[in-house]
Amino acid sequence: MTQTFFPIPAAALAAALALLGAAPAPAQEPPAPAVVVAPAEMQARAGEASFTGRLVAAQVVDIRARATGFLESVDFTEGQRVAKGDPLFHIEDDSYQAALNQIDGQIQSARAERDLARIERDRQAELVRRGAVPQSNLDQAEASLGNTEGALTTLQAQRQDAELTLSYTVVAAPFDGIAGLAQYDTGALVGPDAGTMVTLTGSDPIHAEFPVPLRVLQEYDAAVERGEAPTEAVVSLTLANGTQAPQQGRIDYLDSRVSEGTDTVLARAAFDNPDHKLRDGEFVTVTLMATTAQEILTVPAQAVSRNLAGSFVMVVGPDGTAEQRQIQTGSTRQGVTEVTGGLEAGEMVVTEGLNKVRPGIKVDAAPAAADPQEG
Repeated sequence: MTQTFFPIPAAALAAALALLGAAPAPAQEPPAPAVVVAPAEMQARAGEASFTGRLVAAQVVDIRARATGFLESVDFTEGQRVAKGDPLFHIEDDSYQAALNQIDGQIQSARAERDLARIERDRQAELVRRGAVPQSNLDQAEASLGNTEGALTTLQAQRQDAELTLSYTVVAAPFDGIAGLAQYDTGALVGPDAGTMVTLTGSDPIHAEFPVPLRVLQEYDAAVERGEAPTEAVVSLTLANGTQAPQQGRIDYLDSRVSEGTDTVLARAAFDNPDHKLRDGEFVTVTLMATTAQEILTVPAQAVSRNLAGSFVMVVGPDGTAEQRQIQTGSTRQGVTEVTGGLEAGEMVVTEGLNKVRPGIKVDAAPAAADPQEG
């Protein structure tokens, strides 16, 4: 049987094969992710380190009575400032004043006896000179004068003691400070065994004590020996609410011992506190900043990420390939992080679009826009 063939147009055949998947179109690669990069650059920055510390008053004293008696008055307002020498309490002083008056009377009598003994001594000396009486009479007169002078000296010492005891009936502030709560009211019997009457806190100046890791201190000492770090620093305080205290401090003590439990060294800074707004026991952040600036490699803070190995940045090479780079960092201030290792000046790091980047891929990198506040 004869078969009849019908010619099929070439265009129709190509279309049919395309519909059947016989000739798929070649796949296109996705576009490179767009990111923003900035260079690692050298900046003149003063070295800085921060530590957690606590404020400690320069003087804290429990005031006690040194004289026994009933309390006549409480002469201060609790929680207010008092000056050195201001009276805090008055203890009844009648018996102490009477004892002092009695000794004064005894001193007057002793002086009269001394004057009489002196006259007798002079009279006996004249008689001995004339040969009217023996030398023994003069010796006895000299001894009598010595006894009266000794008695007078003893009474004068007793008077000093009585006068001192009388002064103890006024309990005064030993230094400028803030008076705490009075532990006794008027009419109470107080004395040396009565315990604390009030606690006086002197907080101008006030100290900030903070532990410094031994490793940090050793690295700093080594940097000073190499001439890479200054020997002086400006000390500032950041309070618990995030505000910075207006006054600057000075390091005035560094312990010679290392704490075995924390491997730290106790340091202390002193701050003027004329308005007493810095309070004893307050937690603070102590920041030490070098007085001279140094050239330090920096990157924008948003370029730095962290993983289990530490800090890292995504570096974009000249061919647009992204690389994850572990770096060592210093402090971060004003949106800039100091880099102490792992990066070179001029290398480009990703600052925006980090969530799009994987190590080894190509990226479409654009430089960060200039800060409109600059220049």
